[in-house]
Amino acid sequence: MLLIRLFEKKLASRLVYQGKIINLRVDEVELPDHTKSTREVVDYSGAVAILALTTAGELVLVRQFRYPINKETLEVPAGKVEPGEEPLACAKRELREETGADAASWQLLYRFYSTPGFCTEEMHLFLARDLTFRGQELDDDEFIRVEMVPLEQCFEMIKSGVICDAKTIIAVLASSNA
Repeated sequence: MLLIRLFEKKLASRLVYQGKIINLRVDEVELPDHTKSTREVVDYSGAVAILALTTAGELVLVRQFRYPINKETLEVPAGKVEPGEEPLACAKRELREETGADAASWQLLYRFYSTPGFCTEEMHLFLARDLTFRGQELDDDEFIRVEMVPLEQCFEMIKSGVICDAKTIIAVLASSNA
């Protein structure tokens, strides 16, 4: 049996859209069997997500409206890594801005790609402990409500579909190893 090398070679690239948060490009590629195809790619600088746990065993979550899916979601705090920013610095900034909390203890749990079929976003999931709350520092266009949920209840919220955000599901599942 002949094994085909699973690799696609970029032949050409065309920027279709350049935005504030994402860019969209269409690439022409050569497939492993030497035929050609196109790939639509969303370029995104990367992001962080924070599994913030209180000493009482609660997960710090944020409730917000997500326009693309036209509904409120309950998620772990998260945000976009700015150009030149280290993921840990971003995680500290996002936790403070979205929840008003600072953490004395930080640990990188996982790095993963959120949707590798069409997006370059790499997510860094951090565990934050020993929290001190000072007050939110939201952007002008952010409307976020902080909710403390017992960690054990989060597993049931995933099963029932209340928590439906992928990074939050990964964070909750990762908590059993944290």
